[in-house]
Amino acid sequence: MKIIVGLGNPGKQYEATRHNIGFHVIDELSKRLDIPLTQSKFNGMYGIGHVGTEKVMLLKPLTYMNLSGECIVPMMDYYEVNDDEIVVIYDDLDLQVGKLRLRQKGSAGGHNGIKSIIQHLGSQEFNRIRIGVDRPKNGMKVPDYVLSNFSEDEKIEMIHAVKNSANACEDWVTKKFLDVMNTYNGA
Repeated sequence: MKIIVGLGNPGKQYEATRHNIGFHVIDELSKRLDIPLTQSKFNGMYGIGHVGTEKVMLLKPLTYMNLSGECIVPMMDYYEVNDDEIVVIYDDLDLQVGKLRLRQKGSAGGHNGIKSIIQHLGSQEFNRIRIGVDRPKNGMKVPDYVLSNFSEDEKIEMIHAVKNSANACEDWVTKKFLDVMNTYNGA
């Protein structure tokens, strides 16, 4: 089984925020793959289906961003999924709006959701799809910025980024992550 995780915060007030871009990718995949998120376990909403012969789980941790590892790692343990059989999708301040960067390992880079996963997993070696949201302008504080909505112009870029991220996830189900990285990095 492969687990595709989108990071975000639960609740209507966070739905359209920068921090919830991972949830948007999971929603896109849910529609495309006809895998409804109707199950709940370890404080996460998920659905399980198939892409070809591969079993796939789509997962949204409902722990709030900073505690994402509290959902993901117990889910991995329960379903006996290895570190290289997950991909985590999240927002990144160090990338231009809408740009993708795929990596197989690395530090949290200041992202509290990734810090939580690393802490609970005990490893920095797991697949990631980072989606650029850029840095705040005009002195806005980072927590306020990531919990703000995209501008109208940015929304267009993010629709493209969500589709590209979903494409990358679909490709990863049947290909090596390194090959997917070569195709989508910088997209």
